[in-house]
Amino acid sequence: MTGQGIPFYTVDAFTDTPFSGNPAAVCLEIDALPDRAMANIAREMNMSETAFVYRAGEGGARRLRWFTPAVEVPLCGHATLASAHVLLREAGLPGPVRFHSLSGPLAVHAEGDRLRLDFPANPAAEAPMPAGLADALGVGAGGATFAVSGKVALVVVGTEAEVLALRPDFGALARVVLPGGVMGVAATAPGAAPDVDFVSRFFAPWVGVDEDPVTGVAHTTLTPWWSRVLGRAEMSARQRSARGGALAVRDLGERVELVGQAVTVAKGHIVGGAL
Repeated sequence: MTGQGIPFYTVDAFTDTPFSGNPAAVCLEIDALPDRAMANIAREMNMSETAFVYRAGEGGARRLRWFTPAVEVPLCGHATLASAHVLLREAGLPGPVRFHSLSGPLAVHAEGDRLRLDFPANPAAEAPMPAGLADALGVGAGGATFAVSGKVALVVVGTEAEVLALRPDFGALARVVLPGGVMGVAATAPGAAPDVDFVSRFFAPWVGVDEDPVTGVAHTTLTPWWSRVLGRAEMSARQRSARGGALAVRDLGERVELVGQAVTVAKGHIVGGAL
């Protein structure tokens, strides 16, 4: 920790426009922080995720952790993108950036003004729709397909308009029992625009985030699903939240690549006395 406190940045991820995409807080110089302090900072930041980046260790890789305002999560795409953006664009470190995480090794490479995330794939298999899920989301159970991976569930509907029309009952949604380890549900459909292959929205009240604006971890499941459906590895994706976000995705089998941009909107220090 510096004499001023813990440096932090607010970064909008999967966008090149401030105040869109998905905001994440990124905290540096946190190696001595206990878990309790990280949880407190995440609640104070009150974003879907706050990332905590450790100093580089052997081989230059850094430990990376993510907290929602409620819990620590095993994987977060947009906060990883935000963390790499801070290290590459703000701190000026050479790339690629490599992280150790609860989901194993992660890497982020610069591609011009975009960043490419190399993540483990989480392919989904069709399963029975959990009791109450269709009603809580507001979809007709007969017209939707349910599939689940180890981290994300999918509810696949026919059109982008159906995804946009969803008005979930988040109280009822949080009471739905999902398979163990699943953080949230992505409602998804083919894109309506010719340059968009698929769209989604992501709901995760189970981890304290009703609707996440743009969700990297969801695309580790969406990418292999739509790659199989559409018959191609490289696709263009849009998350249709109120803030919106854009990703290029690539299915590599056991890994997926998520490509997007990020922009810094604030920076400062968390004062030592608050910790």
